[in-house]
Amino acid sequence: MSENPATPHGAQSRRGPFRTGDRVQLIDQKRRIHTITLTTGGQFHTHKGVLFHDALIGASEGSIVENTNEIRYQALRPLLKDFVLSMPRGATVVYPKDAAQIIAMGDIYPGARVVEAGVGSGALSMSLLRAVGDGGYLHSFERREEFAEIARGNVDTVFGGPHPAWRISIGDFQDQVVRTEESGSVDRVVLDMLSPWECLDAVSTVLAPGGVWVNYVATVTQMSRTVEVIRASGLYTEPESFETMVRGWHVEGLAVRPDHRMVAHTAFLITCRRLADGAVGIPGAKRVKEHSYSAADLETWTRSKDPEAWTQGALGERAVSDRKLRRAAKDAKSMTQRGSLPAATAPGADNEAAESTELDTEAN
Repeated sequence: MSENPATPHGAQSRRGPFRTGDRVQLIDQKRRIHTITLTTGGQFHTHKGVLFHDALIGASEGSIVENTNEIRYQALRPLLKDFVLSMPRGATVVYPKDAAQIIAMGDIYPGARVVEAGVGSGALSMSLLRAVGDGGYLHSFERREEFAEIARGNVDTVFGGPHPAWRISIGDFQDQVVRTEESGSVDRVVLDMLSPWECLDAVSTVLAPGGVWVNYVATVTQMSRTVEVIRASGLYTEPESFETMVRGWHVEGLAVRPDHRMVAHTAFLITCRRLADGAVGIPGAKRVKEHSYSAADLETWTRSKDPEAWTQGALGERAVSDRKLRRAAKDAKSMTQRGSLPAATAPGADNEAAESTELDTEAN
Protein backbone atom coordinates (compact mmCIF):
# COMPACT_ATOMS: atom_id res chain seq x y z
CA MET A 1 0.00 0.00 0.00
CA SER A 2 1.43 3.38 -0.97
CA GLU A 3 1.94 5.93 1.76
CA ASN A 4 -0.82 8.54 2.09
CA PRO A 5 0.61 12.00 1.25
CA ALA A 6 -1.08 13.30 4.42
CA THR A 7 0.74 10.72 6.55
CA PRO A 8 3.86 12.09 8.27
CA HIS A 9 7.09 10.90 6.71
CA GLY A 10 8.15 7.48 8.00
CA ALA A 11 4.95 6.86 9.99
CA GLN A 12 3.55 4.20 7.68
CA SER A 13 6.49 1.87 8.29
CA ARG A 14 5.74 1.89 12.02
CA ARG A 15 2.15 0.66 11.72
CA GLY A 16 0.39 -2.61 10.98
CA PRO A 17 1.65 -6.20 10.83
CA PHE A 18 5.33 -6.98 10.45
CA ARG A 19 6.57 -6.83 6.86
CA THR A 20 9.70 -7.94 5.05
CA GLY A 21 12.41 -5.36 5.70
CA ASP A 22 11.02 -4.29 9.09
CA ARG A 23 13.36 -4.00 12.06
CA VAL A 24 12.05 -6.05 14.98
CA GLN A 25 13.14 -6.25 18.61
CA LEU A 26 13.15 -9.73 20.09
CA ILE A 27 13.04 -9.75 23.90
CA ASP A 28 13.65 -13.10 25.56
CA GLN A 29 12.71 -14.38 29.01
CA LYS A 30 15.87 -12.88 30.54
CA ARG A 31 15.03 -9.46 29.09
CA ARG A 32 17.89 -9.63 26.60
CA ILE A 33 17.17 -7.69 23.43
CA HIS A 34 18.13 -8.57 19.87
CA THR A 35 17.23 -6.46 16.84
CA ILE A 36 16.80 -8.26 13.53
CA THR A 37 15.67 -7.30 10.04
CA LEU A 38 12.96 -9.53 8.62
CA THR A 39 13.70 -11.31 5.35
CA THR A 40 11.65 -13.96 3.58
CA GLY A 41 13.14 -17.31 4.54
CA GLY A 42 15.53 -15.66 7.01
CA GLN A 43 16.64 -17.22 10.28
CA PHE A 44 17.76 -15.81 13.64
CA HIS A 45 20.30 -18.12 15.28
CA THR A 46 21.46 -18.28 18.89
CA HIS A 47 23.01 -21.11 20.89
CA LYS A 48 19.49 -21.84 22.14
CA GLY A 49 17.84 -22.47 18.80
CA VAL A 50 16.62 -20.95 15.57
CA LEU A 51 13.76 -18.50 15.02
CA PHE A 52 12.35 -18.38 11.50
CA HIS A 53 11.56 -14.90 10.18
CA ASP A 54 8.48 -16.25 8.37
CA ALA A 55 6.87 -16.80 11.78
CA LEU A 56 6.91 -13.03 12.26
CA ILE A 57 6.13 -11.75 8.76
CA GLY A 58 2.42 -10.92 8.73
CA ALA A 59 2.09 -11.21 12.53
CA SER A 60 0.84 -8.33 14.65
CA GLU A 61 3.29 -6.19 16.58
CA GLY A 62 3.46 -7.41 20.16
CA SER A 63 3.22 -11.09 19.17
CA ILE A 64 4.92 -13.85 21.16
CA VAL A 65 6.91 -16.30 19.04
CA GLU A 66 8.95 -19.43 19.81
CA ASN A 67 12.15 -20.74 18.28
CA THR A 68 12.96 -24.37 17.57
CA ASN A 69 13.81 -25.00 21.25
CA GLU A 70 10.60 -23.35 22.50
CA ILE A 71 12.42 -20.23 23.69
CA ARG A 72 9.81 -17.46 23.69
CA TYR A 73 10.35 -13.93 22.40
CA GLN A 74 8.27 -10.78 22.50
CA ALA A 75 8.36 -9.10 19.08
CA LEU A 76 8.09 -5.31 18.88
CA ARG A 77 9.32 -2.56 16.59
CA PRO A 78 12.22 -0.65 18.20
CA LEU A 79 11.44 2.76 19.66
CA LEU A 80 13.56 5.75 18.74
CA LYS A 81 15.33 5.57 22.11
CA ASP A 82 16.31 1.97 21.40
CA PHE A 83 17.75 2.86 18.02
CA VAL A 84 19.70 5.85 19.37
CA LEU A 85 21.43 3.74 22.01
CA SER A 86 22.50 1.05 19.52
CA MET A 87 23.08 2.88 16.23
CA PRO A 88 26.50 3.44 14.61
CA ARG A 89 28.10 6.48 16.18
CA GLY A 90 31.17 8.60 15.81
CA ALA A 91 30.53 10.95 18.72
CA THR A 92 28.71 10.55 22.01
CA VAL A 93 24.99 10.85 21.35
CA VAL A 94 22.51 13.19 22.99
CA TYR A 95 20.71 10.74 25.26
CA PRO A 96 16.92 10.35 25.05
CA LYS A 97 16.40 11.97 28.46
CA ASP A 98 18.15 15.13 27.26
CA ALA A 99 16.56 15.11 23.80
CA ALA A 100 13.14 14.99 25.46
CA GLN A 101 14.01 18.01 27.61
CA ILE A 102 15.29 19.92 24.58
CA ILE A 103 12.05 19.28 22.70
CA ALA A 104 9.89 20.27 25.70
CA MET A 105 11.88 23.16 27.20
CA GLY A 106 12.83 24.47 23.77
CA ASP A 107 9.16 24.30 22.71
CA ILE A 108 9.97 22.63 19.39
CA TYR A 109 6.62 22.52 17.59
CA PRO A 110 5.31 21.21 14.23
CA GLY A 111 6.21 23.63 11.47
CA ALA A 112 8.97 25.38 13.44
CA ARG A 113 12.13 26.63 11.74
CA VAL A 114 15.05 25.21 13.71
CA VAL A 115 18.81 25.31 13.29
CA GLU A 116 21.21 23.10 15.21
CA ALA A 117 24.97 22.82 15.40
CA GLY A 118 27.01 19.81 16.42
CA VAL A 119 25.14 17.04 14.62
CA GLY A 120 27.38 14.23 15.84
CA SER A 121 25.72 10.92 14.97
CA GLY A 122 22.28 12.44 14.35
CA ALA A 123 20.54 11.38 17.59
CA LEU A 124 19.14 14.83 18.39
CA SER A 125 18.38 15.53 14.72
CA MET A 126 15.95 12.60 14.69
CA SER A 127 14.01 13.98 17.66
CA LEU A 128 13.98 17.48 16.20
CA LEU A 129 12.70 16.19 12.85
CA ARG A 130 9.91 14.30 14.56
CA ALA A 131 8.95 17.46 16.43
CA VAL A 132 8.97 19.88 13.47
CA GLY A 133 7.29 17.38 11.13
CA ASP A 134 7.23 17.35 7.35
CA GLY A 135 6.03 20.95 7.24
CA GLY A 136 8.83 22.23 9.46
CA TYR A 137 12.47 23.03 8.76
CA LEU A 138 15.66 21.76 10.37
CA HIS A 139 19.03 23.03 9.19
CA SER A 140 21.91 21.17 10.83
CA PHE A 141 25.52 22.36 10.80
CA GLU A 142 28.47 20.04 11.32
CA ARG A 143 32.17 20.80 11.01
CA ARG A 144 33.26 17.29 10.08
CA GLU A 145 32.05 15.50 6.97
CA GLU A 146 32.64 12.12 8.66
CA PHE A 147 30.08 12.92 11.38
CA ALA A 148 27.63 14.27 8.81
CA GLU A 149 27.89 11.04 6.81
CA ILE A 150 27.12 8.94 9.88
CA ALA A 151 24.18 11.20 10.78
CA ARG A 152 22.74 10.98 7.25
CA GLY A 153 22.81 7.19 7.37
CA ASN A 154 21.17 7.01 10.79
CA VAL A 155 18.46 9.56 9.98
CA ASP A 156 17.66 7.87 6.66
CA THR A 157 17.33 4.53 8.43
CA VAL A 158 14.87 5.85 11.02
CA PHE A 159 12.67 7.65 8.50
CA GLY A 160 13.01 5.16 5.65
CA GLY A 161 14.82 7.68 3.44
CA PRO A 162 15.79 11.38 3.35
CA HIS A 163 13.50 13.55 5.46
CA PRO A 164 11.85 16.39 3.51
CA ALA A 165 12.37 18.92 6.32
CA TRP A 166 16.09 18.28 6.83
CA ARG A 167 19.07 20.11 5.43
CA ILE A 168 22.65 19.53 6.58
CA SER A 169 25.63 21.79 5.87
CA ILE A 170 29.35 21.35 6.50
CA GLY A 171 31.24 24.22 8.12
CA ASP A 172 31.42 26.49 11.16
CA PHE A 173 27.99 27.43 12.46
CA GLN A 174 28.76 31.07 13.19
CA ASP A 175 30.05 31.62 9.65
CA GLN A 176 27.52 29.55 7.73
CA VAL A 177 24.24 30.31 9.47
CA VAL A 178 24.26 34.05 8.75
CA ARG A 179 24.86 33.29 5.07
CA THR A 180 22.11 30.72 4.69
CA GLU A 181 19.37 31.99 7.04
CA GLU A 182 17.69 35.38 6.84
CA SER A 183 17.90 37.74 9.80
CA GLY A 184 15.18 37.00 12.35
CA SER A 185 13.83 34.01 10.39
CA VAL A 186 14.65 31.17 12.82
CA ASP A 187 12.29 30.10 15.60
CA ARG A 188 14.65 27.90 17.63
CA VAL A 189 18.43 27.43 17.89
CA VAL A 190 19.96 24.32 19.48
CA LEU A 191 23.74 24.19 19.98
CA ASP A 192 25.74 21.15 21.08
CA MET A 193 29.35 22.35 20.96
CA LEU A 194 32.39 23.11 23.08
CA SER A 195 32.06 26.91 23.18
CA PRO A 196 28.54 28.09 22.30
CA TRP A 197 29.21 31.61 23.59
CA GLU A 198 31.33 32.21 20.49
CA CYS A 199 28.09 31.99 18.47
CA LEU A 200 26.27 34.77 20.33
CA ASP A 201 26.35 37.25 17.45
CA ALA A 202 25.30 34.68 14.86
CA VAL A 203 22.44 33.36 16.99
CA SER A 204 21.26 36.89 17.78
CA THR A 205 21.20 37.69 14.06
CA VAL A 206 19.06 34.79 12.85
CA LEU A 207 16.85 34.12 15.89
CA ALA A 208 13.44 35.81 15.78
CA PRO A 209 12.21 37.88 18.75
CA GLY A 210 10.68 35.49 21.26
CA GLY A 211 12.67 32.58 19.80
CA VAL A 212 14.31 30.07 22.11
CA TRP A 213 18.04 29.37 22.27
CA VAL A 214 18.99 25.99 23.80
CA ASN A 215 22.59 25.10 24.68
CA TYR A 216 23.80 21.60 25.53
CA VAL A 217 27.15 21.60 27.36
CA ALA A 218 29.03 18.98 29.34
CA THR A 219 30.91 20.84 32.07
CA VAL A 220 30.32 23.45 34.78
CA THR A 221 32.86 25.83 33.27
CA GLN A 222 31.15 25.70 29.89
CA MET A 223 27.79 26.34 31.52
CA SER A 224 29.08 29.26 33.58
CA ARG A 225 30.82 30.94 30.65
CA THR A 226 27.79 30.54 28.38
CA VAL A 227 25.37 31.96 30.95
CA GLU A 228 27.59 34.95 31.72
CA VAL A 229 28.01 35.86 28.05
CA ILE A 230 24.29 35.58 27.36
CA ARG A 231 23.44 37.62 30.45
CA ALA A 232 26.00 40.33 29.66
CA SER A 233 24.69 40.75 26.09
CA GLY A 234 21.33 42.10 27.29
CA LEU A 235 19.67 40.52 24.23
CA TYR A 236 17.97 37.64 26.02
CA THR A 237 15.82 36.76 28.97
CA GLU A 238 17.56 35.50 32.09
CA PRO A 239 19.14 32.11 31.16
CA GLU A 240 17.82 29.02 32.91
CA SER A 241 20.29 26.20 33.60
CA PHE A 242 19.46 22.66 34.66
CA GLU A 243 20.30 18.99 34.24
CA THR A 244 18.14 15.89 34.06
CA MET A 245 18.73 12.68 35.98
CA VAL A 246 16.66 9.55 35.43
CA ARG A 247 16.42 6.76 38.00
CA GLY A 248 14.41 3.61 37.43
CA TRP A 249 12.65 1.61 40.15
CA HIS A 250 12.54 -2.10 40.86
CA VAL A 251 8.90 -3.07 41.44
CA GLU A 252 8.14 -6.68 42.34
CA GLY A 253 5.44 -7.34 44.90
CA LEU A 254 6.44 -5.62 48.12
CA ALA A 255 10.05 -5.39 47.00
CA VAL A 256 9.89 -1.80 45.75
CA ARG A 257 13.14 0.16 45.71
CA PRO A 258 15.21 2.41 43.46
CA ASP A 259 17.43 0.67 40.93
CA HIS A 260 21.08 0.41 41.89
CA ARG A 261 22.06 2.05 38.61
CA MET A 262 20.80 5.30 37.15
CA VAL A 263 21.46 7.63 34.23
CA ALA A 264 22.83 10.59 36.14
CA HIS A 265 24.74 13.54 34.71
CA THR A 266 25.19 13.64 30.96
CA ALA A 267 25.10 17.39 30.24
CA PHE A 268 23.71 20.75 31.30
CA LEU A 269 20.95 22.49 29.38
CA ILE A 270 20.72 26.28 29.16
CA THR A 271 17.64 27.98 27.73
CA CYS A 272 16.82 31.63 27.08
CA ARG A 273 14.61 33.69 24.75
CA ARG A 274 15.48 36.44 22.31
CA LEU A 275 14.26 39.92 23.20
CA ALA A 276 13.01 42.38 20.59
CA ASP A 277 15.63 44.56 18.90
CA GLY A 278 16.27 47.62 21.02
CA ALA A 279 14.60 46.13 24.11
CA VAL A 280 16.48 46.28 27.41
CA GLY A 281 16.22 43.21 29.57
CA ILE A 282 14.66 43.46 33.02
CA PRO A 283 17.12 42.47 35.77
CA GLY A 284 16.23 39.49 37.93
CA ALA A 285 14.36 40.03 41.18
CA LYS A 286 17.36 38.92 43.19
CA ARG A 287 20.23 41.35 43.59
CA VAL A 288 23.23 39.99 41.74
CA LYS A 289 26.22 39.70 44.03
CA GLU A 290 29.62 40.83 42.91
CA HIS A 291 31.45 38.16 40.99
CA SER A 292 34.18 36.42 42.92
CA TYR A 293 36.31 36.19 39.78
CA SER A 294 38.22 38.91 38.01
CA ALA A 295 38.40 39.84 34.35
CA ALA A 296 41.62 37.83 34.18
CA ASP A 297 39.79 34.79 35.52
CA LEU A 298 37.09 35.21 32.92
CA GLU A 299 39.69 35.45 30.19
CA THR A 300 41.16 32.07 31.15
CA TRP A 301 37.82 30.47 30.24
CA THR A 302 38.18 31.43 26.61
CA ARG A 303 39.89 29.38 23.93
CA SER A 304 41.91 32.42 22.80
CA LYS A 305 43.70 32.40 26.13
CA ASP A 306 44.55 28.70 26.07
CA PRO A 307 43.36 26.82 22.98
CA GLU A 308 44.51 23.49 24.42
CA ALA A 309 42.16 23.92 27.39
CA TRP A 310 39.12 23.84 25.11
CA THR A 311 39.66 20.58 23.32
CA GLN A 312 37.39 17.57 23.68
CA GLY A 313 40.04 15.72 25.65
CA ALA A 314 40.61 18.59 28.07
CA LEU A 315 36.89 18.77 28.76
CA GLY A 316 36.64 15.06 29.44
CA GLU A 317 35.14 14.02 26.12
CA ARG A 318 36.62 10.92 24.52
CA ALA A 319 38.42 11.55 21.24
CA VAL A 320 37.20 9.59 18.23
CA SER A 321 39.74 8.01 15.88
CA ASP A 322 39.45 8.42 12.12
CA ARG A 323 39.29 4.65 11.81
CA LYS A 324 36.27 4.46 14.10
CA LEU A 325 34.57 7.25 12.17
CA ARG A 326 35.08 5.47 8.86
CA ARG A 327 33.69 2.25 10.33
CA ALA A 328 30.66 4.00 11.82
CA ALA A 329 29.94 5.77 8.53
CA LYS A 330 30.18 2.47 6.66
CA ASP A 331 27.85 0.78 9.16
CA ALA A 332 25.33 3.63 8.99
CA LYS A 333 25.25 3.55 5.19
CA SER A 334 24.96 -0.23 5.14
CA MET A 335 22.19 -0.12 7.72
CA THR A 336 20.25 2.39 5.61
CA GLN A 337 20.39 0.07 2.62
CA ARG A 338 19.34 -3.03 4.58
CA GLY A 339 17.22 -1.42 7.30
CA SER A 340 19.12 -3.33 9.97
CA LEU A 341 21.65 -2.87 12.69
CA PRO A 342 25.27 -3.56 11.67
CA ALA A 343 26.44 -7.15 11.65
CA ALA A 344 29.65 -6.23 13.46
CA THR A 345 27.64 -5.46 16.60
CA ALA A 346 25.44 -8.50 16.40
CA PRO A 347 26.36 -11.17 18.96
CA GLY A 348 24.71 -14.51 18.48
CA ALA A 349 23.90 -14.06 14.78
CA ASP A 350 25.20 -16.93 12.68
CA ASN A 351 24.35 -15.54 9.25
CA GLU A 352 23.89 -12.21 7.54
CA ALA A 353 20.11 -12.56 7.35
CA ALA A 354 19.92 -12.80 11.13
CA GLU A 355 21.83 -9.68 12.10
CA SER A 356 21.11 -8.68 15.66
CA THR A 357 22.23 -6.27 18.30
CA GLU A 358 22.06 -6.95 22.01
CA LEU A 359 21.54 -3.73 23.95
CA ASP A 360 22.81 -3.01 27.41
CA THR A 361 19.28 -3.17 28.79
CA GLU A 362 19.24 -6.47 30.64
CA ALA A 363 17.27 -6.10 33.85
CA ASN A 364 19.05 -6.30 37.18
